[in-house]
Amino acid sequence: MNEPSARQALHDALATIVPRSEVEAMDPTADMRDELDLDSMDLLNVTARLEEACGVTIPDRELAGLTTVDKTVTWLVAHTGG
Repeated sequence: MNEPSARQALHDALATIVPRSEVEAMDPTADMRDELDLDSMDLLNVTARLEEACGVTIPDRELAGLTTVDKTVTWLVAHTGG
């Protein structure tokens, strides 16, 4: 998966959880939880959608580091053979 595809997958996952948000306008280095007011259940739903869309398993130990759009996209590219 390349960077634009990973970014789109994340945006799609976030948009389904927070439909009225401006995901594309969000600062890609800002904490997604704070910017979108995500709770732990929201994060689990985003993770599940990303795993399904990208064909990866995101280990629980990795979740704490996936706090921003950029960090999450970088992780996805690195773990999907991008």
